[in-house]
Amino acid sequence: MSTATTRRELRERSLNVAAPATASAPRRRSAAKVVADLLLWIAAIGGVICIGLVILAYTAGITLIMFKTGSMSPTIPAGSVAVVQRIPASEIEIGDVVTVDRDGELPVTHRVTSISDGSAPAERVITMKGDANETEDPVPYTVTSGRIVLFSVPGIATIIVGMGNPLVLGGITIAAAVLVVWAFWPREKASP
Repeated sequence: MSTATTRRELRERSLNVAAPATASAPRRRSAAKVVADLLLWIAAIGGVICIGLVILAYTAGITLIMFKTGSMSPTIPAGSVAVVQRIPASEIEIGDVVTVDRDGELPVTHRVTSISDGSAPAERVITMKGDANETEDPVPYTVTSGRIVLFSVPGIATIIVGMGNPLVLGGITIAAAVLVVWAFWPREKASP
């Protein structure tokens, strides 16, 4: 009678069996097994990286900003994604590229051109200007915090937007589920 077992158990059993003294060369693993193990390792490493990035984003106040317009070109062209971190207004300096949230409107990300004290100790009034714009933004921004651009990557906004497509998310989920089920599906032990 054969017992159902996982591939991992079969591998471990085959490694634990003592080889005869006149053993021939060790058996080579099939290409499918190598590819499956490689895919599982890549998925595991990707998962650990994602978990680490989520923890970092939550604890450090880091988010992503996508640029639809070219107002910050050539520094940050349209279609770029910037990694931004929330900082208090007191840490904003002239020359920083900062994202400011606006009530009822999309945030604006431009370079800070001047800073003055606000009505409260934690408040600052800043003026900003896009690198590609001829004039400063029409109205100064009163802020208690802002999101400073740490770095940007040009051209990947369309990829990130595409990854949010339900068909793409569904395909990735199904592919991951098939890989996991295939890797851990119980196999019957081959009889000698």
